[in-house]
Amino acid sequence: MTSGRWLQYLLIYAVLIIGALFFLTPFAWMVSTSLKTGAQVFAIPPRWIPAPVMWSNYSRLMTEIPFRRYLGNTVLVTVTSVVFYVGSSAVVAYGFSRIKWPGREVLFYCLLATMVLPPQVTLIPQFVMFQKLGWVGTFLPLIVPALTGSAFAVFLLRQFYGSIPEEISDSARIDGASEWQIFMRIILPLARPALATASLFIFIWTWTDFLNPLIYLTDDRLYTLAVGLQQLSSTRSAAWPLLMAGSLLMSLPIILLFFFAQKTFIQGVSTSGLKG
Repeated sequence: MTSGRWLQYLLIYAVLIIGALFFLTPFAWMVSTSLKTGAQVFAIPPRWIPAPVMWSNYSRLMTEIPFRRYLGNTVLVTVTSVVFYVGSSAVVAYGFSRIKWPGREVLFYCLLATMVLPPQVTLIPQFVMFQKLGWVGTFLPLIVPALTGSAFAVFLLRQFYGSIPEEISDSARIDGASEWQIFMRIILPLARPALATASLFIFIWTWTDFLNPLIYLTDDRLYTLAVGLQQLSSTRSAAWPLLMAGSLLMSLPIILLFFFAQKTFIQGVSTSGLKG
């Protein structure tokens, strides 16, 4: 290998290591803070390694807030939303990709246009609508809208469906299969990488969603983890170790999910055209 190629590899690895350190530093500080005493959090100079190591912060977190209840609420809202969003988006994307009908492209571009609409624009009309329906104070405003699908998931799945050869569907039609049978038995099994990618994106958005639970959940027994941890920080000004412990526990499912589904996730992104 020539010296020029070595230098090129050295520069690439140096940039990657610096980038990795840049993104890992806040996470490492969160882990460190979760194991400190309150006095060590703002010590000057900063201490990366806590002494003593306060593992008890995690057990204290369980007693300071109803962590298990908040975790159960978050799991309920997230899992239901992911199933509803991905299921409805998969059907809509099939209609936009594999079935020809008048106005399909125009309606698809109108759907894409909703992605550039800031969510704050629809916040007040949605709240008024859900209030008139009597849904405020329940999980319904967080779950039911998922049945209408996600514009992003529809776009992602439509791109993937378009990469599946049309001859496969034509062969099934010749054999007498209906569109629903083609979708369920042929297209959907082939679209597992794209479905996994859409599920992962929606899982992250729903799991970390703070604004919608804050607006619609008025009973503290229904709080999700994001709102519960915010309430902890607002009522306990010196609760940074507990807050970081809760944030770390809340981040673990996302880290583990991405770690185990990394291969499928990358395959779904690359085959759906999201990599640019």
